[in-house]
Amino acid sequence: RTTDVEFISNVYQEGNRLVAQCNVRDITARVKMEAHIKQQALALADRARHKDEFLAMLSHELRNPLAPIRSATHLLRLQTKGPENLIQQRAVEVIERQVTNLTRLVSDLMEVSRALTGRIRLEIQTVDINQVLRHAIETAQPLIGKRDHTLVANLCPDPIWAAVDPTRMEEVFINLLGNAVKYTNAGGMITVTCEHHQNHALVRISDNGAGIDPALLPRIFDLFSQGDRTLDRSQGGLGIGLSLAHRVVQMHGGSLEATSAGPGKGSEFTVRMQLAAAPGGGPAIPAAAEEHRADTMRVMIVDDNVDACLMLADVLRLKGHSIVTSHSGPEAIAVAETWRPDVLLLDIGLPGLDGYEVARRLRASPATRNMKIIAVTGYSSEKDIELGKEAGFNAHLVKPAELADIERLLEGWSPGAALAAAAQ
Repeated sequence: RTTDVEFISNVYQEGNRLVAQCNVRDITARVKMEAHIKQQALALADRARHKDEFLAMLSHELRNPLAPIRSATHLLRLQTKGPENLIQQRAVEVIERQVTNLTRLVSDLMEVSRALTGRIRLEIQTVDINQVLRHAIETAQPLIGKRDHTLVANLCPDPIWAAVDPTRMEEVFINLLGNAVKYTNAGGMITVTCEHHQNHALVRISDNGAGIDPALLPRIFDLFSQGDRTLDRSQGGLGIGLSLAHRVVQMHGGSLEATSAGPGKGSEFTVRMQLAAAPGGGPAIPAAAEEHRADTMRVMIVDDNVDACLMLADVLRLKGHSIVTSHSGPEAIAVAETWRPDVLLLDIGLPGLDGYEVARRLRASPATRNMKIIAVTGYSSEKDIELGKEAGFNAHLVKPAELADIERLLEGWSPGAALAAAAQ
């Protein structure tokens, strides 16, 4: 039998003699406890990894059915013009609105997974925080107007510069504005204030709404934490938004704090960011890219979701494009080499060959190397996008893709541009 022991020895002077003292202690219990803690840590890490993988797969699987639903609503909207179709128009508006809500929730799941694992990449620029706030307010304005709120914006009279990712910070402010709208009764007031305080920029978003219970304040930024968890769930959401905003601000080296005098007394969220030196000169404005648009375009849609193919094909046909569809990787290559489309809308998760391999083979063939290849997929991580670029994709759209985004990419097509982008 083996026993774990701890052996401690020392030598000391006792009178005229040197004395050696040895202590042997049985540490079996401690070793077992350490092993147990290590096993728990490994188990927790494994659970966290599986959770992130589950969130990524859940996001992908939820996007797949949303794509044909969105295409179907576009198709219905084109067919429901006129006063005799008011009921259909109202139904289409409801479906579109709810698909947008579901898409936002799915995106939130993906974003929080990225934030938790440090996979959000920031594109830092020196920007005027006033301008970022203006864009956020403009984006949130329809939601604010819908609930008849009054928004007061007190922005700085001069530019207030900070080194941030403008897109991510705009999302933070939109999130905070949406939170204020959600928890403020109709007709309430929301105030946005930007201040220059010593070497920091302070952005305060306050409201006169429901306020925050003191017991909730310490964990207001915890994942999936929400106030008012009543059964009616009238406010909706997953409790992700504030946690995500908090993490993104921290990634910028800033802070996000919440204060409230209590329930019914409103709340205030304060974003603090380090100021940056003003840029030496305004960035050059690039000349508008020359666009090529054909009256009709040959578009091939490849997706193993048959409904998604049919709905998107019908919408694009009504726009005047020639359409062919395919549902597997090998079939897509064969059809593309024969039909030679101008643009290929290509899913990634396909039977036979995945979308990456399809793109690689089409780029390698002289007959198809000049076509524009656009990913339309539920795979949306940075790794997925990078793999797409390496395979030869010109653009990456996440399901359910907006028709406007597809049309924009079709309008901007030219054979030379497509080949140049694929070669980069």
